[in-house]
Amino acid sequence: MSTLKDGEKCPPDDLQAHIQGLWQAQRAHVATASPFYRALWQGRTPPRDLRDLPDLPLSDKAQLRLSQAAHPPFGDYLAAPRALANRLHRTSGTTGQAMNLALSARDARITQEVGGRCHRSAGLTAEHTVVHCLNYQMWMGGLTDHMTLEETGALVVPFGVGATDLLIRTIVEVGITAISCTPSYPAVLEQVIADRFPGLAPRDLGLKLGLFGGEAGLDDPALRARLRDTWGMEPRNANYGVSDVFSNFGAECPHDSRLHFMAADVLYPELIDPETGSPVTVEPGARGELVLTHLVRDCQPLVRFRTGDIIAIGDTGPCACGCTGFRFSVIGRSDDMVVVRGLNMFPTMVAAVLNEIPELSGDYRITLETPPPYDSLPVQAELAPGVDASPELARRVEGAIKARLGASARVVLCPANSFPRTEGKTKRVIRSLP
Repeated sequence: MSTLKDGEKCPPDDLQAHIQGLWQAQRAHVATASPFYRALWQGRTPPRDLRDLPDLPLSDKAQLRLSQAAHPPFGDYLAAPRALANRLHRTSGTTGQAMNLALSARDARITQEVGGRCHRSAGLTAEHTVVHCLNYQMWMGGLTDHMTLEETGALVVPFGVGATDLLIRTIVEVGITAISCTPSYPAVLEQVIADRFPGLAPRDLGLKLGLFGGEAGLDDPALRARLRDTWGMEPRNANYGVSDVFSNFGAECPHDSRLHFMAADVLYPELIDPETGSPVTVEPGARGELVLTHLVRDCQPLVRFRTGDIIAIGDTGPCACGCTGFRFSVIGRSDDMVVVRGLNMFPTMVAAVLNEIPELSGDYRITLETPPPYDSLPVQAELAPGVDASPELARRVEGAIKARLGASARVVLCPANSFPRTEGKTKRVIRSLP
């Protein structure tokens, strides 16, 4: 195995020697076996020192899509014999064509180990019974995340999505104490409980720990407080990943709600300016697009892969939990960013404002019906149950967005339960452009 025991807690000096050693084998593997990267590099030799990676061009999802279209099903960045692949996943395709992901047994095992670190950090132990409520139908978040939950020693219930009535009964009957799902899914359960289980409250289910991932939202203190108050459970950001790279390599701990980078022994991170591609130093206060390089990957190794996620570095020193990886927050995705009069707006920023207004449910959509530039942000905000729309409330929401974010907004108030409660990822920015 190429991972280190307790690799997320490895001292930086020991880690450097380890990752540089792994890179020597990986660079040779990619240069020899990946036609995709040989073509991208145009005769350049990958550097021996990881610090010189910026000498190589960046790769991105659009290039991988073209590769798979031209060389189905796995693209010419498949760098191993097809017989070595023993698991196939598919991305959700929320931002374009779904991608086929091939993993060798070693790829799958390393993915499981790194993800297990994340769920342990978030508080999952062998004493928990956890129900996993993400889609098992080929999506990486289903089976692979199930395996990362098992890595902690917890008893895992493979429920998936749908059959919400049965899920609620199962939680109560089995004595389930933790749930793994998206941050928006508890709202689905709350609605079903209210409609079909008279006399039952979310707190009565007995959940103590919520392990959330798959979409943004949990950085908002108001959402965390609501989950604690409504469910009586501790919400943890436990499952940050990029399907093409690792299903889960970032999670919080009881000492710090920021994400901890948990895969430094097998995954090399960089930051870049998302517009210019120029390197950005990973240091406290830095912001940029996260770029990742596999240090160990058999089937579809990626080098300098642009994730599209814009992150902010919070701290680079060791955490009280023992993790030595940097801590960070996800600001948003570059493809969800909306520029309003020169201001970069992300859905998470809008959510933070809406969740502080008690007359709103917190759900919303940003619908873009014309190409940029934008003079104002078009926001559809859902009302809380029992609240009626009024021009005064719409103006108050617009004022709050202006005061907090500096951008003008055009707010349309929608009745309670206007937006579907999804069991998977919720798309907040809708681009219905002509």
